[in-house]
Amino acid sequence: MFRALAVLRVVVLGYTVAINAYRNNFEHPVLGWACVGLMVVATAVSIVVYAAPERRIPAVLLADLALAVGLLLVTPVVKGEWFNATIPGYWIVGALLAWAVRYGWRGGTAAAVLLGAVDLLTRSEVHQKDWGNVFLLLLGGSMLGFVCESLKQMAAERDRAQREAAAASERARLARVVHDGVLQVLALVQRRGGELGGEAAELGRLAGEQEQALRTLIRSQEAVTASAVATTTADLAALLGPLGSRPRTEVALPAGAVPLPAPAAAELVAVVRACLDNVERHVGAGAPAWILLEDLGDRVEVSVRDEGPGIPEGRLDAAAAEGRMGVSESIRGRIRDLGGTATLDTGGYGTEWVLVVPREQG
Repeated sequence: MFRALAVLRVVVLGYTVAINAYRNNFEHPVLGWACVGLMVVATAVSIVVYAAPERRIPAVLLADLALAVGLLLVTPVVKGEWFNATIPGYWIVGALLAWAVRYGWRGGTAAAVLLGAVDLLTRSEVHQKDWGNVFLLLLGGSMLGFVCESLKQMAAERDRAQREAAAASERARLARVVHDGVLQVLALVQRRGGELGGEAAELGRLAGEQEQALRTLIRSQEAVTASAVATTTADLAALLGPLGSRPRTEVALPAGAVPLPAPAAAELVAVVRACLDNVERHVGAGAPAWILLEDLGDRVEVSVRDEGPGIPEGRLDAAAAEGRMGVSESIRGRIRDLGGTATLDTGGYGTEWVLVVPREQG
């Protein structure tokens, strides 16, 4: 707003200089042109001073407004008692709008009242157009001040929303890391401890308690995420290829490279690993799985399929309610953050995830 005001100051200064030169009706020309020169210098100084936010202190705005008031007061001396137009003319709106921008509608209204009152009181005769000019000052100062207050409030709310979204995104990312690592280890310790019995059973019980505590923590976090901004590319086919080393896992890849932004490629591989972990956990160790990668131009599609018993209806919703984030965050959450879709097809014939990610994230 102050940059726009700087342009306005130059425009009204040019008009003021031109109109004074055209009229040239000073009773004291030397003093009159000194006032015009003072406006030129003050405009240049104000543009420089207001350019830096830290210099927009109350003393500067008071000096700006005081100069405008002073030029109005000196007009009867320079032009004579029966003048028709003040020396500064529209130039005074620079100080008026500076107050509106800085102090909102209250500052704009106060400055307008002061300038309007001084303008009317210095005149020997007040005409209808003079009242109209004062009305425009009041309208412009209050309305622009109100708009500036609204813009400041919206900017503050936007910044707060961005900070909250960034924090929530980080919480979601950490939740996935916890699920992909710590929770799986704790679940394994709990299961194996129960199988071994003895002291191992107690260890398994403790691991189960910690697992439940971590799941409760995850469930308490709000999953609001932002799309990743890609800066480098990676070959998705090359990243998925090593997954074929898993027993009884087949990977079908295109003949050429499949370039994708590196962060998106890393997330997509993590999703595929999460799908394979679910196959091993719920279907069985060494259960067969198939991975198919397709390059569709503006998007890539990865399918992960198994021939297990499928996922019972309602099981995923119940798991999410319990804080188990395997599907909701490690799979769907990651794909959602990339701007893509994760479609599940499951039944007695097996389970298939179809993961579609656009080439341009964001």
